[in-house]
Amino acid sequence: MKTNVKAKAHLNENNNTASGTKAAPPIGVIFRILKLLFKEYKVQMIFVTACIVVVSLASTIAGLFMEQYILLINDGLQLGLDAVYIRLITLVTTMLCIYATGWLASFIYTRVMAVVTQSFLNSMRKKMFLKMQDFPIRYFDTNAHGDIMSHYTNDIDTVRELVSVTLPHLIQAALIVCSLIFNMLYLSAWMALVVALASVAMVMAAKGIGGKSAGNFIRMQRSIAKEEGFVEEMMNGQKVVKVFCYEEKSVEKFDKINDELCHDATNANRFANILMPIMGNIGNILYVLVAFVGGIIVVSEGIPNVSLGGIEYMSTIQKIAVVVPFLNISKQFTNNVSQVSQQINSVVMAMAGAKRVFELLDTEPEKDEGYVVLVNATRENGEIVETAERTGLWAWKHQHGDGSITYTELRGEVTIEHMDFGYVPEKQVLSDITLYAKPGQKVAFVGATGAGKTTITNLINRFYDIDDGKIRYDGININKIKKADLRRSLGVVLQDTNLFTGTVMDNIRYGKLDATDEECIAAAKLANADDFITRLPEGYNTMLTANGTNLSQGQRQLLSIARAAVADPPVMILDEATSSIDTRTEALVQKGMDGLMKGRTVFVIAHRLSTVKNSDVIMVLENGRIIERGTHDKLIEEKGKYYQLYTGKFELE
Repeated sequence: MKTNVKAKAHLNENNNTASGTKAAPPIGVIFRILKLLFKEYKVQMIFVTACIVVVSLASTIAGLFMEQYILLINDGLQLGLDAVYIRLITLVTTMLCIYATGWLASFIYTRVMAVVTQSFLNSMRKKMFLKMQDFPIRYFDTNAHGDIMSHYTNDIDTVRELVSVTLPHLIQAALIVCSLIFNMLYLSAWMALVVALASVAMVMAAKGIGGKSAGNFIRMQRSIAKEEGFVEEMMNGQKVVKVFCYEEKSVEKFDKINDELCHDATNANRFANILMPIMGNIGNILYVLVAFVGGIIVVSEGIPNVSLGGIEYMSTIQKIAVVVPFLNISKQFTNNVSQVSQQINSVVMAMAGAKRVFELLDTEPEKDEGYVVLVNATRENGEIVETAERTGLWAWKHQHGDGSITYTELRGEVTIEHMDFGYVPEKQVLSDITLYAKPGQKVAFVGATGAGKTTITNLINRFYDIDDGKIRYDGININKIKKADLRRSLGVVLQDTNLFTGTVMDNIRYGKLDATDEECIAAAKLANADDFITRLPEGYNTMLTANGTNLSQGQRQLLSIARAAVADPPVMILDEATSSIDTRTEALVQKGMDGLMKGRTVFVIAHRLSTVKNSDVIMVLENGRIIERGTHDKLIEEKGKYYQLYTGKFELE
């Protein structure tokens, strides 16, 4: 539609107010995902959490057996192998059982999470697409289509990585760290203090580097969306690109956008990639310090061991039985802290993608406060009565505040009174528009591009809401009519034809989903499309793909007209409906459209003034105002702007 150009001029890609989004805090994104997971897959998530706890405990508890193992070996050296044989077998068997249980729990929960993840993504995509159906036209006019597509591809893929891998590993690592802290305090508070000091350094490094990485990952996601939007735009406009030899310029633009993506991705991963080595080196230094402190504890007889068990003076072998497992536990601790820090990069990237997904889900839907609905009706004793059966008679069902209900016959009378409108507050597009279209009248809008012709029809459809004035439909303020019912009563043929993947019959039936094959064929005949359809390889069952590129522009427009005809609405809006059709085809279409328009209120927008000569009234627009109105003959007599346009003394464009 032409309004797209106007609205997109005001697009600010870094400002979400155009789409009515509410940005969620980054950490809130994680909690929101967890909340959704536990809400929709409560049993599975509880089971997965239990398995993660088992895996975490299995990874840490087995380390404590090292203390018992050293003491057992010492007893064996002193008492002989036979004396400790049964205890050794029991200890080794217990450790094997613990590790086997941990492995089994890990195997099970990863399989369960694979199913949960795909089900969750399936649910998210459904929610996104369902929510998108309620978005106002303004959203699609002010957001690049490739950017919107990126929500379903790149952004949702980051959520997959977060749910299936990052979150389980992060939770597991966090539980292991907590369990290891308990184990270290259980063994020795002195060495645990050393670990605590090193942990502060790790946290500071993770916070500093991770914080810098987060902003760059968010910018990287936006750059990916921008690149996808550009590629999608170039694919749709390939014919224009080749006709105007725009290949080199498009490559230059792509290279610039791609370089921006490379820059943002480099910055994001530059900080992310140095975090792991830093954590690893801090862990190595910690290992040396723990070994040093542990050595002092072993060789110093006057230093008691302090632990959760209390203060205790130990023998040398008992101290060794504490220091050796503590060294292993400290190494395991730093490895898991490093793993947590490594997951931060994945979390940040996932949060950037998930944040964009939730921005789409949180976008304000199209508001509809209407309560007047369209119903099937019949006449009984001269009164309009609602009926469940289709009778060909439609009525507006108006429920009043006092509980009473009135029915108004759908006739197609449209009245606009002193209407003002602007796509943005600072620029008014239409000013003081007033017109009256009685049932069965044909009203034409003419004027230069940008005069506001298409905008008027978009306001009748309530694709946008007016700033001031009134639009009445059969005497009812259209703000009181439910938008779906309002649009169901209007047939629209746009200048830009959109056909969908499916058969020719399916595309015609799009205008009325419950239409029979016979009704679709009758509509095609009315639009003079039946002739070319029957000559297609499979007639009405011919498959159309890629917006019907296997058809000519004129044939595609004829199908669009047939689609509107099968809806059989009382009001028709024809926005340059014959602009893409040659003169010979136009004569055939015009004949069919005359039959289509008979008995209906019709709004026609046309650059070919020959198509509006027989209109009941012609409105001439200029700069958003109606400057002339009247019949063709009357306007010719006045020799004003319409006369200049019609006689060619003034170029329409």
